[in-house]
Amino acid sequence: MKIGYFNDFRLGVVKGDHVVDVTALAANIPHTGPHDLINGVIERFVHLRAAFEAHVAKEAGIAIASVKLRPPLPRPVNIDCMAVNYMEDGTRKEPAPINAFFKSPTGIIGPEDTMVLTDIPATVFEGEAEIALVIGKHAKNVPASKAMDYIFGYTNFIDGSARGLPPAGNTFYQMKSRDTFAPVGPWIVTADEIKNVDNLSVRLWNNGVLCQSFNTSDMAHKIPRCVEFISSIHPLVPGDLLPTGTNHRGLHAFQDGDRIELEVEGLGRLAINVRDELKRTWSRETRLERQDKGLDPIAPQLTGKYAPAK
Repeated sequence: MKIGYFNDFRLGVVKGDHVVDVTALAANIPHTGPHDLINGVIERFVHLRAAFEAHVAKEAGIAIASVKLRPPLPRPVNIDCMAVNYMEDGTRKEPAPINAFFKSPTGIIGPEDTMVLTDIPATVFEGEAEIALVIGKHAKNVPASKAMDYIFGYTNFIDGSARGLPPAGNTFYQMKSRDTFAPVGPWIVTADEIKNVDNLSVRLWNNGVLCQSFNTSDMAHKIPRCVEFISSIHPLVPGDLLPTGTNHRGLHAFQDGDRIELEVEGLGRLAINVRDELKRTWSRETRLERQDKGLDPIAPQLTGKYAPAK
């Protein structure tokens, strides 16, 4: 099942190229807004699913093309992102030590929303294509052998990054947790619809140009280990997001006017826009393209405020 929000945060189930409103079926779930309503739906889904399916079967729904899709998880309690978690197409000799970082839930945006590049001296702004796990139940000290039981579903996620901020060596939090730097969507796909999460293509386009293209089979620390690691540090709750990392070789500079599209196989396509009031520009090459030329893989800023003096 594909579940998400549309228009004024109506709860919907995707049915082909339509979405069926199921808001009324979740009316009795205690909530203060869409952010905790979806968490309640996820936690109680075993009891709601049959009613959702019966309602969707008899309703035509509304054309997705005619609605405004919203982030399916407007404000998770936790966003825990895996760091350096791909083998980079086999170019890494061994996995990096398992690691992660916290990303502010207030950075969430949804389909057709805008990532805003703020007036800060970042050397480059990038966005990382990722498949994110959606946690389905309270998880604490979960062993890898049972981890898949705690996953409700999956969604597309872009990990926005403002790299190179001063002071050197003290930048991770301010790089990752900025407003609008956590695009997610267009909906949640329940785990039963994804037959082999360890073999999914992940592709990201910038203005129609394919920049990132890799497979989840290249993941260094697999999903059960990721859940085990994160849940050993702090509890996870229904609706939490666990983005699983990216292959860095296709990373490139995001800049004003860009249209970014991410599609993890089976999860639909998430499209966002990028705005930079400063109109800064960077080289358009990917990290891999620059590396193949013997250059610093990080795209240099070419024009605008904070550009290096020539």
